[in-house]
Parts: sequence; structure tokens; C-alpha cells
Amino acid sequence: MPRHRGFVPQGVIPAVLLPFDDELAIDEASFRAHLRAVAATGGLAAVTVNAHSTEVASCSFEEQRRVLDIAGDAIGDRLPLVNGVWADGSLEAARIARMATQAGASALLVFPPAPFTLGQTADMALAHFKRIADASDLPIIVFQYPLATGQGYPGETLLRLAQEVPTIAAIKDWAGNVPQHEMHIRLLQNLPRPVNVLTTHSAWLLSSLVLGCNGLLSGSGSVIADLQAQLFAAVQAGDLATARRLNDRIYPLASVFYAEPWSDMHNRMKEALVLLGRLPRAVVRPPLVKLGGAEIERIRAALAQSGHLAPKAGRDAA
Repeated sequence: MPRHRGFVPQGVIPAVLLPFDDELAIDEASFRAHLRAVAATGGLAAVTVNAHSTEVASCSFEEQRRVLDIAGDAIGDRLPLVNGVWADGSLEAARIARMATQAGASALLVFPPAPFTLGQTADMALAHFKRIADASDLPIIVFQYPLATGQGYPGETLLRLAQEVPTIAAIKDWAGNVPQHEMHIRLLQNLPRPVNVLTTHSAWLLSSLVLGCNGLLSGSGSVIADLQAQLFAAVQAGDLATARRLNDRIYPLASVFYAEPWSDMHNRMKEALVLLGRLPRAVVRPPLVKLGGAEIERIRAALAQSGHLAPKAGRDAA
């Protein structure tokens, strides 16, 4: 059963990384240490596992269950856990949802099925989410991709999902453009049964939060959960001067983390944690590959600009 029954997805929710050893197996000791370090940050609402940041596409069902079990053991008594549901088919998505519910997750983050890149209808999306909702009573966070990917849901579809699937409680909004993002905030958060918008526009986080999001869910919280929590609190308090100062520290890291290709964003975050002395190695699973020295130096420079690392510090500096 969920440890935090009644959790409402809102506020600051980092998505943690998943360390691997040199044989590409899950490094459980390093994962526990990483979880505890992130969870020790003040101002967090929850932590997300089995998402992009944990390279979920490369993890088997059994590994995903193990990831959730480790997270529950390490920090589950302290913070709610959001578990990603990554599956191309609705039956497998429902299977993951049941597993997450039984293992103590407090909410589900549902990724769009890959077949939707070939086209989707509102009825398809509704059938997918109803299958998941039938398998679990946990609150659902709908991961909204850019419409250009084919996996994003048009506004009319989002509205039907919110109206016809009562456990949908939020969206993780990666719309990718300001007008659509603002429309989501105005439409969904003002429904008779409000659906929170959690931004994942980490490359322009301050701009996004100022529009009125009720939270954020971001992989870069694996590195800068403290700055994200402080930024969210400043925006909520209407303290724009403090928010801009915090954003000045976030900007260099966002610029380097979210450079092309985007598939390397969490690869870069692992390297950042190695530079900070918080992970012993930055191993990723194929098809991702080790970053080159020049890119690691750019990450080091961004950490220095953000105030996390002294200029010219060694790779092993804390």
C-alpha cells in the first residue's frame, strides 16, 4: 500500500538518477546514497523513480520493481514516491501500475505510448489511461510531450482525460512552447476538479513557473533540487528579485544539461554528480555512450558558474 495515502502531485518533485557499475548493473549502494542526498533537501514534495532520469527504457520490469523497492526502503518513509509507467502497450502499462501500487508508490507518472508517434485519437488515449486507472487507484500524472512528436495530447484530449479519468491529478508539461503551456495552466488548474500543471521546462524554468504552475517535476533536480525548491518558493511568494538571482545560478547548468542531443541530458547530470563527488562514476547504458572530455569540462565550468564547484577544482572535488 502507498506509504503516503492521499498524496496530491504538486510542489517540487525531483526525478533521481540511476547509477550503474562498470558491468552495467544497478549500483545499489550508490543509488541509496543518491536518494538520501536528494531527499535531504528541504522543500520537496516527492521524488520520482523509473522515469527518463533513471534510464527506464533500458530497465527490465524486474529492475524497475527493484528500483522502486530500493527507493521505498531508502526514503519512502520520508517522502512520497512517484513511479514512472513506461510501456508501449496498455496491458504492460497496467501491469507496471499494479506493481507500483503494491510496492508502495504514491502516484504514477504515465509516459505516452510510442505507437502514438504514428498517430492517435482521443479514444485511444482514453482507453490507455482507463486501463491504467482500472489497475490502480493511485493519482496519475499525465506526461504531456510536444505535439510535434505525435505523443503529445491535444487540448481537447487532455480535457476529456481530466473529465473521464477521475484519478488523473496532474500533468507533467513538456509542451515546449509558451502559449500551449499557458493554455494548459489556465485550462486544467481551473477545472471544477483541478488538474495541477507540473512544469518540466527546465531550460526556462523561471519563465514557466511565473505563468502559474503548481509544481515542477524535473531530472535536473537530481543535481540542483535545492535551487529548484528555493526558486519555486520565491515565485510562490511573489519575490521576483530572489527568483531572478536563483535563476542566474540555474541558467548555466540548464544550458549545459539541456543542450543537443537531449538524450544525453541525464548522462550530463551523472557527470555533474561525479564532479561534485556525489557519485563514484558516470556509467550509462547503451545506446547512450560516455561523454567526451570537452563536454565534461563544459559541465565543470557550469558548476563553477552556478556556485557549486570552485573554479579549476579537480574532478574529484566535493
